[in-house]
Amino acid sequence: MPAKQVVIDNNSEAEGGSLQALAALIRYARGHRRRIWLAGTCSVVNKVFDVMPEILIGIAIDVVVNQEGSFVASLGFTSAESQIMALAVLTFFVWAGESLFEYFHLVLWRNLAQRLQAEMRQDAYEQVQRQELAYFESRSSGELVSILNDDVNQLERFLDGGVNDLLQTFVTVVLVGAVFFYLSPTIALLAFTPIPVIIWGAFYFLRRATPLYANVREQVGQLANRLSNNIGGIATIKSFTAEAREAKALSEQSEAYVQANSRAIAVSSAFIPVIRMAILAGFLFTFVYGALLALEGDLNVGAYGVLVFLTQRLLWPLTGLAKTIDLYERAMASTRRILGLIDTPLQVIDKGTLQLGDAVTGTLSFCDVSFKYAGSGAGLTNFSLDIPFGKTTALVGATGSGKSTIVKLLLRFYEPVSGLILIDNIPLQELSLSSLRGSIGLVSQEPFLFDGSIGDNIAYGRPTATALEITEAAKAAEAWEFIEKLPQGLDTPVGERGVKLSGGQRQRLSLARAILKDPPILILDEATSAVDNETEAAIQRSMARVSVNRTLVVIAHRLSTIVTADTVVVVDNGRISEMGTHAELIVSDGLYAAQWRVQTGV
Repeated sequence: MPAKQVVIDNNSEAEGGSLQALAALIRYARGHRRRIWLAGTCSVVNKVFDVMPEILIGIAIDVVVNQEGSFVASLGFTSAESQIMALAVLTFFVWAGESLFEYFHLVLWRNLAQRLQAEMRQDAYEQVQRQELAYFESRSSGELVSILNDDVNQLERFLDGGVNDLLQTFVTVVLVGAVFFYLSPTIALLAFTPIPVIIWGAFYFLRRATPLYANVREQVGQLANRLSNNIGGIATIKSFTAEAREAKALSEQSEAYVQANSRAIAVSSAFIPVIRMAILAGFLFTFVYGALLALEGDLNVGAYGVLVFLTQRLLWPLTGLAKTIDLYERAMASTRRILGLIDTPLQVIDKGTLQLGDAVTGTLSFCDVSFKYAGSGAGLTNFSLDIPFGKTTALVGATGSGKSTIVKLLLRFYEPVSGLILIDNIPLQELSLSSLRGSIGLVSQEPFLFDGSIGDNIAYGRPTATALEITEAAKAAEAWEFIEKLPQGLDTPVGERGVKLSGGQRQRLSLARAILKDPPILILDEATSAVDNETEAAIQRSMARVSVNRTLVVIAHRLSTIVTADTVVVVDNGRISEMGTHAELIVSDGLYAAQWRVQTGV
């Protein structure tokens, strides 16, 4: 399912960028509109009940002072005792209603936060999966993990409580303001005087904080990337006794993160002291001027009590804007990164509709194909090659000559600049990616094993495979001999990236995984370049077995592994320089023969 498209400009300035991010988030969450409205309604009702006790206190003062002449008496409660009891019952229901709707809004907002963060993480991850390999060459894994995990969690924290706080602050201002203007418009104007200052301060600090929090998120990504790299390269760090150096580098990166946070905290923390003084001014206006009116008899004593209490209720929650804006800014910085990831355009687009089906012959054709890597300029130039079904074709050449590029283009990890690549005379772009890649098995030079058991990793090519089929694939890949000697056999954990196994064992499991997939086209990309002679011999025997009725493409530096290939193609600087059998190329005394002499010493 394609990710939701929500365009967002990451270069917008200050609160404009934050408001744009918020608008993009609202568009993204449009499928949850009903839940948002329900949660918002519960927040509003909860805040209405929350303000009521201060009003009831003022009414109670009015009852005590005026008794039969109070406001409650005009409702039909003649005695002071009955008025107090009526207020007590009303207070009970107000508090019960406040508690009930607080439960509702907490549950609704928190569940919405959980659901939305799960959807955003899933959409972002699926969009990352659809990217071509060039995308991952320009983005660090640590940065991507930081967005998928830390940024999504940061947004969740805002949705969990920040949205409710913003909504309830707005409701408080409107509701209390209405009471103020009803009781005394003059005092209302005085009490509301600080609010423009508070709002101006909020947006002033917002403008100051936006770039600071963007820097914080960037530092988080860099820190995550360093941690990821160091943990993945721990063996190299140890072998070069670089622990102290790496610890110092991490300390410097951590300090950069601390400093970025400190600058943001310094701005956000200055908000409360400034707003506190504005609140004091509003409170003093109400306190002094209201008292003077009450002393002169121009204001009911109970109304005066209500105004004094509500001044605090009106203005003090605005100090919470500091914390809420802090959450908001962090969340919007994260939102820009998350939605930016979701909206990353695809270079390899899966528009093909044709399926290869079961009758794939595996005939491959490269027709005048050209491709260049950005930056290096290496690749293929007007490359043409036909690879027949059921034959073994070997690709050899110096490092960087273009051999692996042929495989990457065949799998559509990249798109050629010009030319066509066909399988069974069907252009790759007309095939769905699932059909194309489902017909190809790849054993790479550096096999990747997932953290799980040996059996799980072999079955990755076909999750529905039975234990017998997994065992047969392991035997075909010459891996069963070492597997059956392990105490847990196929259930043996391989560790992260297969760290518990040797390089040769990982390579054989990777081959078993491809064999179990049973594709009509099998590609071995430098599968024997980093293994011992025994493993090389085992892989060669496996190649002889699995090449039957299958198109086999072998990329090799060790020429001894491809002497029996039906065709050897020598690639040089993105072009074919020689082609023939091993014997023919030795006789022609070209690049292949020279490389053979270097490797064999003959």
